[in-house]
Amino acid sequence: MRFNLFAKSPRASFEGAPAVHLTAVQALRRSVLSCLLWEDEFYEDGQAVADRIAALAVDVDPTLVADLAIEARETFKLRHAPLMLLCALARTGSGTSLVSETIARVIQRADELSEFLSLYWRNGRKPLSKQVKKGLAAAFAKFDAYQLAKYDRDGPVKLRDVLFLVHAKPKDEAQAALWKQVAERSLPSPDTWEVALSGGADKRESFERLLTERKLGYLALLRNLRNMDQAGVDETLVKDAILARRGAERILPFRYVAAARAAPRFEPWLDQALAETVLEGPMFEGRTIILVDVSGSMATRLSAKSDLTRMDAAATLAAIVPGNVRVFSFSNALVEVPPRRGMAGVDAVLRSQHHGSTLLGQAVSQVNRLPHERLIVVTDEQSHDPVPDPKVAKAYMVNVASARNGVGYGRWTHIDGFSEAVLGFIREHEKLMSEGRQG
Repeated sequence: MRFNLFAKSPRASFEGAPAVHLTAVQALRRSVLSCLLWEDEFYEDGQAVADRIAALAVDVDPTLVADLAIEARETFKLRHAPLMLLCALARTGSGTSLVSETIARVIQRADELSEFLSLYWRNGRKPLSKQVKKGLAAAFAKFDAYQLAKYDRDGPVKLRDVLFLVHAKPKDEAQAALWKQVAERSLPSPDTWEVALSGGADKRESFERLLTERKLGYLALLRNLRNMDQAGVDETLVKDAILARRGAERILPFRYVAAARAAPRFEPWLDQALAETVLEGPMFEGRTIILVDVSGSMATRLSAKSDLTRMDAAATLAAIVPGNVRVFSFSNALVEVPPRRGMAGVDAVLRSQHHGSTLLGQAVSQVNRLPHERLIVVTDEQSHDPVPDPKVAKAYMVNVASARNGVGYGRWTHIDGFSEAVLGFIREHEKLMSEGRQG
């Protein structure tokens, strides 16, 4: 994440509050880092956001686009928005190793090979440049038999299509044999829960075996808790897997909330696993005030298939902020809620008041009068009233939506995204502030 420098030429948010004209880099970061590509948001549809990302990325320096693609994939755990950036990079950075190196790094799941090409050809099939082929070949070589078999799916672009197009060269005979199976689509079925259950295996036995052998990914674990509960899977196995958090580094905080709603009996351990994100870094020094947007626009679902909203994501982020905190929700009014951690904190925010208008300016004016060293606002930045400057230097506007304009600039340190990476950025930023004062 980087500072967003103040730009002139005021504009308005969708709610009417004064906003600012953003540079292409600022606008691109704003659109990407809170984006689940193609998913509609409250103020804009998914197509409009995707089109804006594609257009902006062409106007931004290729090095910055590459950096943002890596950040979006590795730090913010996004999958499809980084692929859209790769498509733009393939166009603007053609002929340089930046393209191939970024593609090879950003693609981290085998199905992203074919998904990238589907995006690249979304407006018509066109030849692949040398650097695009080189990057895809390097990415292809990262995956083993299990990963390739798991994502060898039917679709407009198959894994073997990618292999044929990029002319990847195997490093040894074993890899050559593996790729021959990819080409022939003769890979043995992977040992996944989907394959086990589709083959008629007993649900309980299948899940217990996969848990015992550590073959169930953490996201698959969270998404299948209800199925495991219904199948009568051994509780101790499930509990141990939740608390082990193997693979949790790629899990967004709100996934724990979704899992707890689907399988309430496992909430105590999910809550404990979520709390681990608080303990992974040092406490914030001084008093922190957190403002969480619970207006109507925040009640929009994160995706068409999800029951979670941006409000859920915002409340979850607020519930893992470490240190001495006071938590407030804002909509038509400012309401203080108990500064609880984890699931209890999420519930306290969501139930605090009616989800109406976005009077962010009024909320900031009120908390400006309270003693604090740090102010964190988690919002979609679509305020109805003008937003004043914060009264403290450590003031962060965390944007959790991709709306075109926002209000969190000027004296605010602006951050886009709803992952716990926000907390890491705040720690690093304040470390630099402290070193600057000492120097």
